[in-house]
Amino acid sequence: MKTSKRMRALAGLTVALTAVTAMAPAPAASGKGASGLRMTWSSYHSLADIDAFLEQTAAAHPTTARESVVSTSAEGRPIKAITLGDAPGREQEIVLVCGQHAREWIAPAACTYLVNELVVNRARYPQLKDLTVTVVPVANPDGYEYSRTFDRRWRKNRRSGSSTRCQGVDLNRNWGYKWGGEGTSPDPCTENYRGPHAFSEPETRGLRDYFLSRTRKPAAVVDIHSYGQYILVPYGYDRQGHMYSDYQDLLSVGRQMSQAIYQYKGKTFRAGNAANVIYPAAGSLIDWAKGTLGSKYDFGLELRDDGRYGFNLPAGQIIDASTELAVAVRTLGTAVSGLPTAHSAD
Repeated sequence: MKTSKRMRALAGLTVALTAVTAMAPAPAASGKGASGLRMTWSSYHSLADIDAFLEQTAAAHPTTARESVVSTSAEGRPIKAITLGDAPGREQEIVLVCGQHAREWIAPAACTYLVNELVVNRARYPQLKDLTVTVVPVANPDGYEYSRTFDRRWRKNRRSGSSTRCQGVDLNRNWGYKWGGEGTSPDPCTENYRGPHAFSEPETRGLRDYFLSRTRKPAAVVDIHSYGQYILVPYGYDRQGHMYSDYQDLLSVGRQMSQAIYQYKGKTFRAGNAANVIYPAAGSLIDWAKGTLGSKYDFGLELRDDGRYGFNLPAGQIIDASTELAVAVRTLGTAVSGLPTAHSAD
C-alpha cells in the first residue's frame, strides 16, 4: 500500500475508533440506580434486590419502563421482565433473556446494568431510540438463589429429584426446537439434563408462552450467558451446518458486535455458529427463537471471561463486562433499526 493510502486508511481507522469510544457507556457511578434503590454494580445482588430494582424503576419511570411477570418458577418465584421504550407495540423489539444458568452471575448483573443505562442514559444509545428493549434479568430465579446460598456452581433449575445432586433441569436444553439431541442428557443427575420432555419446566413454558402471546414477534432474541467471550448464532443442535436464508446476515451482525466490543475494551469475542464455536447443544433458546418463533436476529452471548476466573468473575469486572454487553446491544440496535417494519406473530 502506498504511504498516502496507508495514512488515509489509518486516519479512517482513528475516526472509527474515536466514534466507538465517544459513544461508549460510562461506568455506573456508585450510589443509586434509576429506581432510587442502591444498585452500584460493584457487587452481585440478591434476587430480592434485583426484583425491587425492576419494580422501583418501573414506578419511577412509568412512561418509559413497564414491569411484568412472564412466568413463575418451579418453587413459585416470579420471573420478571422490564420493557423499555416510549411506544410499546409499534417499534421493533429486542428481547434479552439472562441467567438461565444459575451460576452465571454476571448475566443478571450485566442485564440490570443495561436496564439502568437505557433509563438514565438513553441519549447515549441513539441506535435504540426507536426500538423497544425487553429484559428478563433472572430467568432461573430458584437456581440463582440456590447458587448464592448453597452451591455456587449450581447450573440447573430446582425441579424436585431423587437426591440433591439429581435435582433440576438445564433450562437451556429444555426448549422445544430439536429437543433431546446432541449436547443433552436423559440422566437427571447430569448438569445438562434436558428434562422429561420439551418445555417440561415452568420457566421455559412461561417464557415460551410470553413470546407466543406477543402481538408482534421480536426482531431479536439475545440469550445472555457466561463465560468464554463468544457471540453465537443458531443452529446449535448439531455440527451438520444447517443453514437458513439469512445465516450470513446474522453472522455479519455478530461479527460487527464482536468488532465493536474489541474497539471499545480490547476484548476478543469470537463470533460464529454455536455448535462449531463451542459445542452442540440441542433444545436451546436461540434455536427455538430462530426455528419456531421466527425472530430475525438471534444470538447467544457468552460474557467474560476467557477462563481465568470462569463463573467466579470478580465483582470488580461487572461494569466492564456490562459495558461490553451494552456496546453489543447498541450495535445490534443498528441492524434491527434497519428492518422495514415490526412483523406480526404467526
